[in-house]
Amino acid sequence: MVLAAALVLSMAAGIVVGSVGLSLDEVFTAIGARLGLAGGIDANTVHIVVNLRMPRVVTAAAVGAGLAVCGAVLQSLTGNVLADPYLLGMSSGASVGAVLVITTGLGVGLTAGIGAVSVAAFIGALGALALVFAIATTRSGALLPNRLILAGVAVAQGGAALTSAMIYFGDRDAAAIVLRWTLGSVAGARWPSTLVVLIAVAATLAVVWWHARVLDAFTFGDRAAASLGVPVTATRWILYLTVSICTAVLVADTGIIGFVGLVIPHLARFAVGPLHRRLLPVTALVGALLLVGADIASRVVLPGRELPLGLVTALVGVPVFVVILRRHGAPA
Repeated sequence: MVLAAALVLSMAAGIVVGSVGLSLDEVFTAIGARLGLAGGIDANTVHIVVNLRMPRVVTAAAVGAGLAVCGAVLQSLTGNVLADPYLLGMSSGASVGAVLVITTGLGVGLTAGIGAVSVAAFIGALGALALVFAIATTRSGALLPNRLILAGVAVAQGGAALTSAMIYFGDRDAAAIVLRWTLGSVAGARWPSTLVVLIAVAATLAVVWWHARVLDAFTFGDRAAASLGVPVTATRWILYLTVSICTAVLVADTGIIGFVGLVIPHLARFAVGPLHRRLLPVTALVGALLLVGADIASRVVLPGRELPLGLVTALVGVPVFVVILRRHGAPA
């Protein structure tokens, strides 16, 4: 309840804070005016609140929750404490797709310009994921964690090299745009894309919650899970695909935002333990709270200039992770 209340307050602050200062009364009046329940407020304020800041704040919360939960699930499935949502090379694949559009303009006419980058990033992320699965899948159809991690590293390195080549041979303006995209932002969030993100995150939360007890079993290894009647191969495929598709949607919409999916699951484990029925909700709430707070910080730290979200999360995530390791040792 405390985390949920903190999240609501932080989201309210995210709507109030900005280049145009607003009060909570103006925010509620603007929302009421859009719903036809209030009046006496100018159309520009309604537009700022309803069409610009609300989707931005909701997107930040959903992306933070999604990345954190995906990171927690991948850490459990792979037994790797350093696993994060980009483990399977999807960030590099998304970068390849986004950079291809930014540097060449390919597909802009088909997807109305700005949307072309998101579409290409999503396709690139899914392409990288398919390649990783093709490399890592054994002849029996199993997905072995160590093999999957190595395949993800290989695809990520290949994607990074291809991205670097396109940037190197592109113009300087394109390189600046690519840098901003790779550092992540929710500044361009609008309701259509926000709804897509919400659906993806909600579906992912539902699937992983349903498999919470199975994830507990995976903590003790595949043999232990199988002895409890868990269909190991099928379950791994379901969970890997679920969190991977969710990650692809998130990275396509906001760019690459690091450390949320790595650090937050460990914070949640230290707070509530490793059982996923408790871990997953806390992870989602803390991830949402962190990213909403990071988005607010990105707007107020430097007056007149907005910091990339990935930069803010890195500045927060690195010291927090070091403190965790110093005080508690390696997370379980």
